[in-house]
Amino acid sequence: MSQEQPNNPLHGVTIEMALTRLVDRYGWDGLAQRIDVNCFKNDPSIKSSLKFLRKTQWARDKVEHLYLATFDRASPWGRSEV
Repeated sequence: MSQEQPNNPLHGVTIEMALTRLVDRYGWDGLAQRIDVNCFKNDPSIKSSLKFLRKTQWARDKVEHLYLATFDRASPWGRSEV
């Protein structure tokens, strides 16, 4: 069932993996400054944030974009702080 996706920079990266790396990098406060959603501001946790992100595509898109901008070497932003 696994299909190769060589042009997809998020292939193999789950939303949980992306969120965990972003929290490790920026902390909850830094993440809330970059992505304005309440699940990052009010009593944040990985579990509650994942529940929200799995239901809310626009927020998930923002997390994925920030992840790529932060960690993807092929990104036009490089590995800089966003």
